Amino acid sequence: MTEHPIPAERRPANEGRKAAARNRAALIAAARDICAEQGLEAPLSAIARRAGVGQGVLYRHFPDRAAVVTAVLEENVRQIEQAAAAEDADLARVLGVLTWHLAESAAFIGILHADAAGGHSGIPAYAEALSERVERALRRHLPDGHRLAAEADDLMIAVAMVSGAVTGPDRVRREHRALAAWRLLGAEVGPVRPAGG
Repeated sequence: MTEHPIPAERRPANEGRKAAARNRAALIAAARDICAEQGLEAPLSAIARRAGVGQGVLYRHFPDRAAVVTAVLEENVRQIEQAAAAEDADLARVLGVLTWHLAESAAFIGILHADAAGGHSGIPAYAEALSERVERALRRHLPDGHRLAAEADDLMIAVAMVSGAVTGPDRVRREHRALAAWRLLGAEVGPVRPAGG
């Protein structure tokens, strides 16, 4: 059988960079969903399946689990930083955005327990860096004399305590528990929503 070349006008276009960008975006969205449901140890194969690509494509964009987690959690931290940088920002508003992310994502809770992440290959250093960025964003609006500023570690201990309380079968229950924990700590929390939401 003789193969005839396909005329140029009927050949599918090689999308190259467009396809790569689309695949990366799909992988990050899938990883965000899977990690929100299952935490930082979610199977990479499940992420590739959810994104509709093979594992080879996943590894082309993200060489290891740490790279996937970094890409997913970067947006969470960026939103908290964005909330802290807003003109009308105060501690309550930033805590509202932080609480929204805590209720949304098991993976995000994991970075706020960077010390407990010791067993995750390659994740702890980045988890610690992300946690430090969250702390800086919150500390910008922590008034002198605030009860969460009594000792140097009090703020992040409070965040870890609240994140530890964020359990439940659905987002509403997790948010309720987070707000109850903040209330018990005597911290005012603004509207629970993503930055800009």
